Amino acid sequence: MVKILTDSSCDLSPARCEELGVELLPITVNFGEESYRANVDISNEEFYQKLAAASELPKTAQITPAFFENKFKEYKDSGDDVLCLFISSMMSGTLQSARIAKNLLGADNIYLPDTLNVTFALGLLVEEAAKMRDRGLSAAEMAEEVEKLVPRVRLWALIDDLKYLKMGGRLSATSALVASILGICPIITLENGLVEVVGKARGKKAAFKYMQGLVEKEPISGDFAVTVGHAAVPKTRDDFLEFMSAALKKREIHKLDIGSIVGTHTGPGACGLAYIRK
Repeated sequence: MVKILTDSSCDLSPARCEELGVELLPITVNFGEESYRANVDISNEEFYQKLAAASELPKTAQITPAFFENKFKEYKDSGDDVLCLFISSMMSGTLQSARIAKNLLGADNIYLPDTLNVTFALGLLVEEAAKMRDRGLSAAEMAEEVEKLVPRVRLWALIDDLKYLKMGGRLSATSALVASILGICPIITLENGLVEVVGKARGKKAAFKYMQGLVEKEPISGDFAVTVGHAAVPKTRDDFLEFMSAALKKREIHKLDIGSIVGTHTGPGACGLAYIRK
């Protein structure tokens, strides 16, 4: 039996993970002295309420080697093969923790490809891995297939409120102020496991158009699902889906809510899509 493990940065809901038969490991988010396990002790709604009131950004804590050692021991003893799809190694030490635990246990049945992704792009890889398992692939074959897909994953998203990028030191106060006054939305992507700005647009409509252009340059493969994510702005997501309807028609689309792990950096208002390019 192949088990699939992921972490809460994938932004698949606990209910969706249960449907897929995927085990969701919680990453912790810390507001000062208060610690919460994402999706366990704090809901996305509660998180964004706390974020709006926070004077400084919460910190996220990677999953520890000790946690993984206990978790992997269960699977080593049961003899199940395990595919783990965790947050990009460039963003968090979670994958490193898992590799340490695997080596300590000498657990050859644990597969740890680096997804180089996060949020709804990681969720997309988890969705596709579940299909591979259901088609009867072994954990080793699934890990190999995921590694082949990683370079083809594309994520494009707009950031609506620059306050949080500024608070996190990812944008200067002056740039944030100018951009806010002009109504500029940066368009971001994931490149080599890190967030990069690929463009800027004035207003959401222009941002949608910019993302549409990116999709046209790197078309969507019809063989895989598409994930669409938003950070506490369902209306923006619905407007975006409508805008992109021609490109997305007849596709399997999964809608995800960006939770506390990525929401810490984007704040509310982000919206975008992830897919596997042709």
